Amino acid sequence: MSKKLVAYFSASGVTGKVAKTLASAIHADLFQIEPATPYTDADLNWNDPQSRSSVEMRDKTSRPQVKNKVETMEDYDTIFVGFPIWWYVAPTIINTFLEQYDLTGKKVIPFATSGSSGMGNTNAELRGSCSGALLCEGQRFASSIGADTLKAWADSF
Repeated sequence: MSKKLVAYFSASGVTGKVAKTLASAIHADLFQIEPATPYTDADLNWNDPQSRSSVEMRDKTSRPQVKNKVETMEDYDTIFVGFPIWWYVAPTIINTFLEQYDLTGKKVIPFATSGSSGMGNTNAELRGSCSGALLCEGQRFASSIGADTLKAWADSF
């Protein structure tokens, strides 16, 4: 039986809610990706070109430090990675998270939350950070998504 992990970064709590629902629905372990330096409201102001998130997202090589690490990543076969959509892609902290591990032979499945944006270029931007893994096409979910729908989606992999 494969072992599943739901890892997520949540700036406002929306992605965290979906990740917790998914983990519970598919009986997966749950891991919160935390930035070493937490984001403030000012950092997340996408209308300010000088805000931390704007600066990070303009620089494709940006790799914000992650505070914590999955100690037993080798135990997982399938990793669902959740995040809010920023500028039509995953926040660069997701690249940092993925690049910390040897993902060879693992299945990586992105999922996202957003008020209106789709997945955009997410997979293209994550592909280089998932060396050796099978990067599956992800999906965006509304914050109101139910456990049954998430389980059916996850089971399709």
